[in-house]
Amino acid sequence: MVGAVIVYDGLIIGEGYHQKYGEAHAEVNAINEVLAKHPDAPSLLKKATIYVTLEPCAHFGKTPPCADLIIKHQIPNVVIGCLDPFDSVNGKGAERLKQAGVNVTIGVLEQECLELNKRFFTKVKKQRPYIILKWAQTQDGFFSPEDGTQKWISNDYAKQLVHQWRSEEDCVLVGKRTALADNPQLNVRLVNGRNPLRAVTDKNLELPKSHHLFDNSVKTFVFNQKKSGIEGNSYYIEIEDFEHFLPQYILYQLYLQDVQSLIIEGGAKTLQLFIDANLWDEARIFTAPDFWGTGVKAPFVKGKILKNIHVGSNQLHIIKPAK
Repeated sequence: MVGAVIVYDGLIIGEGYHQKYGEAHAEVNAINEVLAKHPDAPSLLKKATIYVTLEPCAHFGKTPPCADLIIKHQIPNVVIGCLDPFDSVNGKGAERLKQAGVNVTIGVLEQECLELNKRFFTKVKKQRPYIILKWAQTQDGFFSPEDGTQKWISNDYAKQLVHQWRSEEDCVLVGKRTALADNPQLNVRLVNGRNPLRAVTDKNLELPKSHHLFDNSVKTFVFNQKKSGIEGNSYYIEIEDFEHFLPQYILYQLYLQDVQSLIIEGGAKTLQLFIDANLWDEARIFTAPDFWGTGVKAPFVKGKILKNIHVGSNQLHIIKPAK
């Protein structure tokens, strides 16, 4: 997600953003807007400053290099939020601009720009999706009933918020126990937005085909120990060893499928597997006022609490790993 704003004499004369993968970058759209709206665009650009959240590219990918476009239009000042960690770009775009005599400033609102593209940066640097853990627990720390039945903990406001989160990420993962107990749809029916891809761990392929996960409404990855293949919109991915490095195998397969972000919504065992492997970037935990006294214990995670928010009667903690 990249945005660009072009300013002349304190006024915005053009702006744009990267609207779709493989299509025009933010800088291209911003420059094109200046050209379309201002008859004297060439002279304005020669006195302007372009602000861009991510370093302009310097290589031919799906589109030509944005650094070359900036040089072509003789824009004298470029302000960059953060450098691009992608090997083909990292520092090269800024360096090409400097060599052409452009005044380049790097690191303005850098943390905000890094946050904006945390999913992309995680994929590039760690070769895995950005991982969000999400669960609801009772006040006394229980996750679900011991008998495997469904019992809601979070309130209606929290459910709607979770659907909003799903619309913002690439994929949602649950374990077999959660799939059996809840028969989840893992879609965004409570909000307006796109449905994420779905994933489930089902070692011995025991989930009924009548469950929502197999309704072919969206691509669904089924991680198992029995077979590989495609049936409708169900993509069966065989993992030989479910006992060792299961989170790593899952993440690698999702990385190969170009999944940049993943929400893990349960069950408790699945969540704890990723926590124990130190494979998570953010935890979003709802705590309800209920006391159960018994049940499946909620996962245990340690980190830095970034936010503590009231969502109706629920308390939402957003936690990041401690550095």
